[in-house]
Amino acid sequence: MADIGLVGLGVMGANLTLNMAEKGHTVAVYNRTTAKTDAFAAGAGNLAAKLRPCHTMKELAAAIAPPRPVVVMVQAGAAVDETADALAAALSAGDLLIDAGNANFRDTRRRVEAFAARGLGFLGVGVSGGEEGARHGPSIMAGGDEAAWYRVEPVFRAIAARFGGEPCAARVGPDGAGHFVKTIHNGIEYADMQMIAEVYGIMRDGLGLSPSEMAEVFSAWNDGRLQSYLVEITATVLATSDDKTGKPLVDVILDTAGQKGTGRWSAMEAQDLGIPATVIEAAVAARGLSARRKERLAAAERFGPPASKLEGALGDRADALGLLERALLAGKIAAYAQGFAVMAVASETWDWNLPLGTVARIWRAGCIIRSAFLDDIAKAYSGDGAIANLMMAEPFASLLEEMEAALRRVVAEASLHGIAVPALASALAYFDLSRTVRTTANLIQGQRDFFGAHGFERIDSDAKGLHGPWSSGT
Repeated sequence: MADIGLVGLGVMGANLTLNMAEKGHTVAVYNRTTAKTDAFAAGAGNLAAKLRPCHTMKELAAAIAPPRPVVVMVQAGAAVDETADALAAALSAGDLLIDAGNANFRDTRRRVEAFAARGLGFLGVGVSGGEEGARHGPSIMAGGDEAAWYRVEPVFRAIAARFGGEPCAARVGPDGAGHFVKTIHNGIEYADMQMIAEVYGIMRDGLGLSPSEMAEVFSAWNDGRLQSYLVEITATVLATSDDKTGKPLVDVILDTAGQKGTGRWSAMEAQDLGIPATVIEAAVAARGLSARRKERLAAAERFGPPASKLEGALGDRADALGLLERALLAGKIAAYAQGFAVMAVASETWDWNLPLGTVARIWRAGCIIRSAFLDDIAKAYSGDGAIANLMMAEPFASLLEEMEAALRRVVAEASLHGIAVPALASALAYFDLSRTVRTTANLIQGQRDFFGAHGFERIDSDAKGLHGPWSSGT
């Protein structure tokens, strides 16, 4: 009989199944379209012997050794509820449903309770790595009952990516913790991609570099402190030619970026928790603006294009590229600091006890945001003492001291020349506000008290709820 079942043979589901089969697990598979199930099994080659194609959910349940674990890989939202409800009718008490899609963690919390009332376990598992990761080794962030996780942990650890021989798979907390961590992962991913794109924009519009020249730069950066999957693939994208026109492929791609919702969720949850995630928010907004192409074209016609060309404002080419490298690294530190700060407060709010060092460790391989300095983040959170903000932990504090001037100059010159760098600018503003001894919020408190009698505190008193003499006109 099968060790585990999987429902939903889309790109991610199909590749996870093949990964499981390759690691020696027998998998019962079901897809709503039976022809797709049969075609998948027929095309599995020598792995077909480890598959049990099923045409109904009852057949799926009968093919799995009880207590049955079943992975659901369908589109987030209503489709998960519909599929899980139908599947539950075919399962027995003690069986386990595993949602491994990009679910909203609030939905996962609800489903954990709902299925527990029906005698079924439920795990919410975040999976990162895209098609390649699903097939050869993703990063896996599980949330749910500890005993339920232990039942399927051998399967997920077997299929996970490895860093230094250690599987990048772990239970990070109860109920929706796994999907929340995956959401913040995707928010950091948005920020990272946007900052890389902004640096690309400066190279293209400000320095006049060709895609092939930029590819060489990003490739070189990937051998240094910026080493990461996203920098690596950026070099590949920039070096790729279009088969149809012979032009650099990036030059013929329409500049409207899509999104599936997890970036927005991360920004919304940060706002709900009262934690600034301004770099992530800027990245989400930039994608939204990219999609409003007609409005952008109309605005360009009305106001004219920006000057763009930096004309030596960042020094010669070597100096400019050095500044961009350091600015990008500084921006990345700010984005990761925000993401981890959001997870820390969420952990307290939902009583999850998120192991942030473990989160960083399972992100070191397999996932989209894997990078060289995640190992440093893991070490920082595994040390003694709490970390209020990652920017204050070493080696990141020292790196920011070294990189701050570059970030400031890049943002300033880009702004003066009309090159939009919203995420990098947000990273700089976050850094500056984070170290400001006396902010301007005292004026805001005065305004709030004036129009709403919200009250304020004084710097020379412990009294609360004080009010100003605004009615007297002073």
